[in-house]
Amino acid sequence: MSRGGGKGLSLKDKLDGNELDLSLCDLNEVPVRELAALPKATILDLSCNNLISLPSDFCSLMHLVKLDLSKNRLQQLPLDFGRLVNLQHLDLLNNRLVTLPVSFAQLKNLKWLDLKDNPLDPVLAKVAGDCLDEKQCKQAAVRVLQHMKAIQSEQDRQRQRKLQAEREMEKKREAEQRAKEAQERELRKREKAEEKERRRREYDAQKAAKQEMEKKTKKETVQTRKPASSSRPPQPPRHKPSWSRSVLRVLLFVLFCILCALAACKLTELQRQPLCVSVNTLYEDVVAALQNHKTLQNMLQHNSQQ
Repeated sequence: MSRGGGKGLSLKDKLDGNELDLSLCDLNEVPVRELAALPKATILDLSCNNLISLPSDFCSLMHLVKLDLSKNRLQQLPLDFGRLVNLQHLDLLNNRLVTLPVSFAQLKNLKWLDLKDNPLDPVLAKVAGDCLDEKQCKQAAVRVLQHMKAIQSEQDRQRQRKLQAEREMEKKREAEQRAKEAQERELRKREKAEEKERRRREYDAQKAAKQEMEKKTKKETVQTRKPASSSRPPQPPRHKPSWSRSVLRVLLFVLFCILCALAACKLTELQRQPLCVSVNTLYEDVVAALQNHKTLQNMLQHNSQQ
């Protein structure tokens, strides 16, 4: 075991009964693997070295009963330091410790403790007190264990409260999720009912329109089958001549008068009168114009050929 790494020197040479003295070896780290191979060494002295920290596997040395780590440069202990449940005597004099791990409360067999000359937290320093004699060191062990147990209990309560709050939050989220799902189901149910009602109204409207169409078709069929006399509109009374018949009579009368005037102007001696001359001229112009019409000429030629 060398001074820097703890190798090169057999630990068995340092073992005296159940006591292993590794003090003043200028150690920078603890040879945990070699120590684990010596479960007989229940008393371990690592004082007056250059240890800044302890490896996490150091806590596997559960066979230790007495441990001296005084006059090192330890700034903290491993978090699971409480695994050393068989530890009864612990010397941490003159290190750089500020606090102790909460697992320290598990050292139920601890009977002696020295924390002097460490920059401890004021509360912890007050609890530990002095360790100037055997009685004070024993009282320090009892008080520090009680203090660490109180801290552990408070942390446990905080964890429980945190877990309870998380469970309540989870229940609240689940309740909100259930309420949201129920609301969505209700919304889908309402939309489905509205859609069904809309389709029912459309069906009723189509059915009513179809029935109306059938009634109209049936009515038209019945009307077409009635006698023609029944479908004719009522004739107006004969003693009340219509307006169109009166107009027709007037036109026929005017036409008759024109024909009479034309015949008089053509066949009688009145044809030399100025009025008859105008009438005859107008008649000849009209006949000439009609003869000039191609279609009328064709008809006239066809008639002349016949």
